[in-house]
Amino acid sequence: MRGSIVGIEDGLSNPSSGSWYGILLELIDNLYAAFIVGPLVVCYWRGTWNLMADYIYPSDHPTSLMTSLAVGVVGHLLFNIFQSTIQRYLNADKHRLLFYIGSRLYTEVYGTICVNTWRGGWEMINLYTTRDVLYVTLITLSCAVLLAMIKGLRNVTASPFVVVNDARQEYFDVPTYFRRSGTKEPGLYVLDCMFSVLVIGSLVVFVWRGLWVLLDQSLFPEDSALTAWASVLIGYGVTGVTFSLQPLMRWTCDRLTGIWRVIVADLFLFFSFIGTINVWRGVWQLLDHYFLPDNRILSDWITHGVSLLLLILLNCSNSVLVRGVYIDAEEPAGQCVVFPVYYIRLFFQKERNKKQKRLMESLGKAEYNNVTSVLLDKKPIKIEQNHQITRNLDSVSLTIIDNPKDNIDHNTHENRQ
Repeated sequence: MRGSIVGIEDGLSNPSSGSWYGILLELIDNLYAAFIVGPLVVCYWRGTWNLMADYIYPSDHPTSLMTSLAVGVVGHLLFNIFQSTIQRYLNADKHRLLFYIGSRLYTEVYGTICVNTWRGGWEMINLYTTRDVLYVTLITLSCAVLLAMIKGLRNVTASPFVVVNDARQEYFDVPTYFRRSGTKEPGLYVLDCMFSVLVIGSLVVFVWRGLWVLLDQSLFPEDSALTAWASVLIGYGVTGVTFSLQPLMRWTCDRLTGIWRVIVADLFLFFSFIGTINVWRGVWQLLDHYFLPDNRILSDWITHGVSLLLLILLNCSNSVLVRGVYIDAEEPAGQCVVFPVYYIRLFFQKERNKKQKRLMESLGKAEYNNVTSVLLDKKPIKIEQNHQITRNLDSVSLTIIDNPKDNIDHNTHENRQ
């Protein structure tokens, strides 16, 4: 599950314990992820997938698939292995314009590589295996269980349960399964990248393809339009229920430890995956059925190019990438079931932090240094006489705004003691 809640203040990542304002922002983020980012990501993948079929050996299907798979696997490995090198040369702090152009080009190239990997693997499974319901069910369940056993089931998650903002700090990060270091252990790091791409990636493709095929065979297979609409309704129904269950699931996982917390989190994530794949299948097939069905190549180019452009303008184009490996329940307590769909909340948090920083600077350098750790770093300050300083940024900022000079002087006096 690409994305993280790192850097999100607790009042925003857990609005159920905060104000109605936080709950409203969470609702807006969920709607934004479900109805804007999710469909745009599907449009990009559908257009790119079909374009690969249109231009890569279109008259020789097996060769086309092998070429796609080779391009995808090699490309994935290169972007994994050389991620630190790319980050060093496309450094936003040194060359802002070069970073912006290079990073968006990176997204387009890497996105095409991701689609080729999936297209090659998916279609080769279709080509060389049977679509028998029992066989597909057994293979799908086996791969899902194996992913769960190695704590990698969360990697089946995608939009609308993930929104990846185009943040400068981690734009090129591709985490690997064993978290090896490329500088300290180059040999093991390459093996780690290969395991992440070839093993984890393949298992995820098998799970996605299996459930998709089962839906094709069981959900109104005789009517392409009806089956697409049915998937959309099921997908968004499950998505709505999943988002609604997040506070309960977080409360539950807060109170569980060890293997039980992992099991509960995995069951919840797999339930969300049912919604994810239905949204993808439904939107994909609706585009095939209704959007320029008589001019497929134009339809493919529009869904590829326009969706990517809109995602770039919305500053979340990295949502189209399927990269990196994430470990089940690696976040503390109930955060392991919080979906990283922060967009509106991140915007308001950044704007608020900017205002607070300007306020601190206006108070003077000395006063600013005394409270920066409280307002920006959110690190607790050890103060004698059992004085407590809350880490809740809202309450701190409101206190300072009410009487900034008096509060700064009071904190300064206590720190000197």
